[in-house]
Amino acid sequence: MANKDYYKILGVNRNASEREIKQAYRRLARKHHPDLNPNDKSAEAKFKEINAAYEVLSNPEKRKKYDQFGEQWEYAEQFAKSGGQERVRWDFSKGGTTFEYGDLSNFGDIFSSLFGDSGIGSRMKREPQRGQDIESPIEVSLEEAYHGSTRVIQLQTTEPCTACGGTGRVGNRVCTICNGAGGKVIPKRLEVKIPAGVRDGSRIRIAGEGGPSRAGGNQGDLYLVVRVLPHQLFERKVDDLYTEISVPLATAMLGGEVGLPTLNGNLSLKIPPETQNSKVFRLAGKGMPNLGNSAYGNMFTKVKVVLPTNLTEEERKLFERLRSLRPT
Repeated sequence: MANKDYYKILGVNRNASEREIKQAYRRLARKHHPDLNPNDKSAEAKFKEINAAYEVLSNPEKRKKYDQFGEQWEYAEQFAKSGGQERVRWDFSKGGTTFEYGDLSNFGDIFSSLFGDSGIGSRMKREPQRGQDIESPIEVSLEEAYHGSTRVIQLQTTEPCTACGGTGRVGNRVCTICNGAGGKVIPKRLEVKIPAGVRDGSRIRIAGEGGPSRAGGNQGDLYLVVRVLPHQLFERKVDDLYTEISVPLATAMLGGEVGLPTLNGNLSLKIPPETQNSKVFRLAGKGMPNLGNSAYGNMFTKVKVVLPTNLTEEERKLFERLRSLRPT
């Protein structure tokens, strides 16, 4: 690994104050920020290099170790703790300092603590991690559940940080732009299709609109959990609908037709003569659509016979005549 001079990267001398280091960093960060230099790979690389340098030099303790050990200040300290009689020489770079640390018998443990169990590269490279799936409630009317619909919803989504590519780190240090979060939260409008036949608890999957990924993985999915709002006329049970219809007394006794509202328009319901109160008619295929296929549930309509009020004199006489003809 080639040594990098963090002081030279920030353009300050080795005796620079914390204020001078911060001012130099801000000036260079603005100049090379990826958002101001779109599609410029060299600017992006320079920005990461600046962040890495500032991460060390802005921290008094890290800066002290860097001044002593150079770019490998983190590793040198751990080698120093290894102890032992037999020693090994470790040259961090051709032009750098040669350190003598460690017991040969503990060398594997040292590399494991430095670079992880998978070897040297594992410390520098994170495995891609898929973002978490997210659930969010959505309310729909019974009409929307019957016909299907399209909704525009407002989301809070996470956009990957352009400085660290969504990893949360620049090199092996925390990204100072997103503070290790890997992205920033932004509002987003999304058009969503509500399929016909959704029920309470149905989950509508929207791929790639869930939690943010890490280290270049795939974003999670968003699941909209449906709640179907109550309806004034219809009660839903699975895919069947239940309703009541008012039938005048004369129509219930003599037969006729009455208008019946459905979720797909009005129709005429034939009432047979002498239809009793609370009789239920089954209308096949007039219920809710089955989610995912072309079948429909049924509608069950309960008769509510409406008794006349405000009788005229002639009507009263007719009912008296009827009572005399049908004594109890």
